[in-house]
Amino acid sequence: MAYKIKNAIIQRDSLDESFELIDPENYFANDDVLVAIDSETLITIQLLIKTIAKNDFKYWNEITNIKKDEPISNIFLKLGYTREDLSKLLNEL
Repeated sequence: MAYKIKNAIIQRDSLDESFELIDPENYFANDDVLVAIDSETLITIQLLIKTIAKNDFKYWNEITNIKKDEPISNIFLKLGYTREDLSKLLNEL
């Protein structure tokens, strides 16, 4: 299953605090509203989609409690992924 997350960069101007959309692929040229997601969260979402697509969750049923302020990236630790596992997944993105 192939997937692609369309993304662009939103850069803050240091002088007037406005934002500039850097969209070289022109994905969002006709959109009126966009949602910004920080880089770490975007990578986590991509990893989650990849593991879901591969049906590769090791301990999904073991996750019983997630704290409200807990980063979503911690879900990989709870699923039993090691740094090496995550490194392999990142290299596949």
